[in-house]
Amino acid sequence: MVGSALAQVSQSVRPFPATAKRATMVVTAPPELTLNGKTERLSPGARIWSDTRMLTMSASLVGKSVVVNYVREPMGLIHEVWILNAAEIAQKTPAP
Repeated sequence: MVGSALAQVSQSVRPFPATAKRATMVVTAPPELTLNGKTERLSPGARIWSDTRMLTMSASLVGKSVVVNYVREPMGLIHEVWILNAAEIAQKTPAP
């Protein structure tokens, strides 16, 4: 039963802010990362949400390429990141 509930959550589509952009993210050395190959930096207090809606530490993603939606904070740092599931990836989202 727990497995089927997790499967449902991992395939549901979350609501994202209208300002969210999509990119391929690779964490290189936290808080450093790349978005579509361009070097970026996470803000202090940045949150990364897994495809199962759990908070994820950036260090656990080092070297992994994941498709994400993200928003920046006012100074331009990456502040909130959502790792996308297959259903979310299939949705059209504006490019950065």
